[in-house]
Amino acid sequence: MERQELETFLTLAEELHFGRTAERLLLSQARVSQTLKKLERKIGAPLFERTSRVVRMSPLGRQLYEDLAPLHKEMEAAVARAKDSARGVGGALDVGFLGAGAGTLTGPILALFRERRPAVEVRMRETQFQDPLGALRGGEVDVLFTCLPVEEPDLTVGPVVINEPRLLAMPVGHPLAGRTSVSLEELAGETFFGVVNGAPAYWWDFHVPPRTPSGREIRRGQAVASFQELMTLVAAGQGISPVVASVEKYYARPGVTFVPLDDVPSADVALIHRTEGTNARAEAFIRAVRDTVEANGGPAAF
Repeated sequence: MERQELETFLTLAEELHFGRTAERLLLSQARVSQTLKKLERKIGAPLFERTSRVVRMSPLGRQLYEDLAPLHKEMEAAVARAKDSARGVGGALDVGFLGAGAGTLTGPILALFRERRPAVEVRMRETQFQDPLGALRGGEVDVLFTCLPVEEPDLTVGPVVINEPRLLAMPVGHPLAGRTSVSLEELAGETFFGVVNGAPAYWWDFHVPPRTPSGREIRRGQAVASFQELMTLVAAGQGISPVVASVEKYYARPGVTFVPLDDVPSADVALIHRTEGTNARAEAFIRAVRDTVEANGGPAAF
């Protein structure tokens, strides 16, 4: 099988549309059709069932795709490893993470990256929300798993890895404890927390709103720098705070309870990298993240 026949077949099997296949391969639709017919003559039977409205794989086409797709992926990975070896790509990759990192996808992402880049040492480094983007900007980490929104011209938002609902963390004796859910509108007059300098204002306002949806003020008390500090102050009765769902799993402590928060949008965690100057190791890691999320059927959920 010629390379163009292989790529045309695999792409059409994924897209099931001649127009989109042609766009991806930068070919004309006529060329895609000619290449497929040539391949089907070699095989001796149709690989697709096509009408004016629908393109479907034939049973033989499905069998061929299932045999070829993993081999093609391995071949591409082998070529990429060879290119990296030729360029001397090795060394270390510093991966920053806030809170739960990529959640349940962290292990699969690291496993895939290590399979593809065994010569690269991965070093995980925790960041804090007092300065969620500083480590990436300062070059302490090459890529960063952190909560959105990130709206910075020098940083690029990559694949989303987690979609998290929001909860309200409060002391166990709080009047709202034990509720099945709480509305942000009910929290006017409560005390949330500020953040130690470094976090963009829009970022903290998203995660810890300063007002209810109707515009009523929510007071901010002591400024905090980390999840551990936040949970300590909540347990001590110094305030309450919206948090992402993973906080309950990874930072829960005696004296703190959590209730679902209704009228706020869910929070996404994504891989962030510098817009300029991304090295080959970081680019390979970004590909591994994207491929893992795709294989998972989308971002993980809590």
